[in-house]
Amino acid sequence: MIVEAFSEKISIQMITLIALSRLIPLKANYETKKKGTTMNPLTQLNKIRILPLLIALALVIGRVHATDLSATPVIDWSNEARRAIVPASAGPENYGNKFPGEAAVYMGIVHAAIYDAAVAIEGGYEPYAITLIAPPNTSSAAAIATAAHHTLIGLQPPLGLTPAQQAILDGDYANYLAAIPDGAAKTNGIAVGEQVAAAVVALRANDGREQNPTLADLNPPPPGPGIWERNPGNPLPPVLGLRLPGITPLALNSASEFRPDGPNALTSEEYTEDFDQVKDLGRIDSTTRTPAQTIQALFWTDHDLRVWNDGMLALAVAHGLDLVQTARMLAMVHVSGGDAMIAGFEAKYHYWFWRPFTAIPEADTDGNPDTEADPTWQPLRPTPNHPEYPAAHAFHSSAVATALAAFFGTDKVPFSLDSRVTQTTREYTRFRDAVRDVELARTLAGFHFRNSCLQGANLGRKVGRYVAKHYFQPVHGHGR
Repeated sequence: MIVEAFSEKISIQMITLIALSRLIPLKANYETKKKGTTMNPLTQLNKIRILPLLIALALVIGRVHATDLSATPVIDWSNEARRAIVPASAGPENYGNKFPGEAAVYMGIVHAAIYDAAVAIEGGYEPYAITLIAPPNTSSAAAIATAAHHTLIGLQPPLGLTPAQQAILDGDYANYLAAIPDGAAKTNGIAVGEQVAAAVVALRANDGREQNPTLADLNPPPPGPGIWERNPGNPLPPVLGLRLPGITPLALNSASEFRPDGPNALTSEEYTEDFDQVKDLGRIDSTTRTPAQTIQALFWTDHDLRVWNDGMLALAVAHGLDLVQTARMLAMVHVSGGDAMIAGFEAKYHYWFWRPFTAIPEADTDGNPDTEADPTWQPLRPTPNHPEYPAAHAFHSSAVATALAAFFGTDKVPFSLDSRVTQTTREYTRFRDAVRDVELARTLAGFHFRNSCLQGANLGRKVGRYVAKHYFQPVHGHGR
């Protein structure tokens, strides 16, 4: 477990320092007995020669120094990153512009930078973009703040901050640094953060975020039964996620690496069952959906990057995670979530499957005698403007939950999430319970067929497992 691993790291440091304290007097004693001594000089010399090795060991294992290793800077700048990425519609403190699909990618990039800065200071884990060893007197606050801020600025202009919005970010960074005492530690921290940010931004150069494809660029199929239709409106609302299929993944080899098999055939028994379920439970005036289920559906219409990030920061505090542990947890989760969004939207724009708000009124065209059309049917809330299969909330939340279970070494971790839409908090005893909650919620809202939610969750699990296996690993001799 996390706390046990942290205690083990402290124990190793203490044993090493005790050994040093015993050997330093030996060296002094040996120097005073060079003449007329009966001691074996070869034995004593071997003890002296091991001294530099032990000093190096003490510096590498846990980076023994006086740097503050609390999680506070990571929490501070995780919140700041979220505010700079997530729009104000998810809370007045936010000043970003990204809908959940792209927000997850940006959160993954920034938290990878925060992680590399923490690893440079505390050690113990393989870096993501750059290998650095911070000087002993390095301000963790300055390093984390600089890594996060400079990465966010380096992701402009695709990040989409206006000059006024960037001024908020720059002002918050300046105020944060001003609260750190001047001196070598602050200077060292800024230097570490600058190097990390430069490496991460260079790694993400020309990664597809800068592209602005149109709907036609993605080669949609001709209209017809089973084919997604964009949301109506005058003017037409923007279609979401068009650039995601072309963004280079943060960890996966390709966006299509775990592409699911596709939606059920329109004439299949499985599709008929899912059709009837969402038609009954997901309609705006459903008499079958209970009040509790309505709250469940609306809970997950909040911006899920805000929902999950707040929940994870609460977990870090509750479990007493330190600097690198908190940074590692957030990086594993947000890189998994970002790649799940890239992979999921690649699948969405590969299959182009229709939404219930089209499928139900036009059921008389689907070739299935068991699906009955209802021209008056409307979902509980306006449908997100992108294809139906697979469900985005499902693949994102599943990737997040899988990465969290990998980090903690178990799925059985109690936690809670809150929604500003419903002003309610939901308690869970396992990470997977939240995924199951999402799976049903998206059908209750009238957004998705059940199969899309299940297949989306399966995609997210594959992505989360891949990231946890191949990235953010402990170096030899270290646990979590």
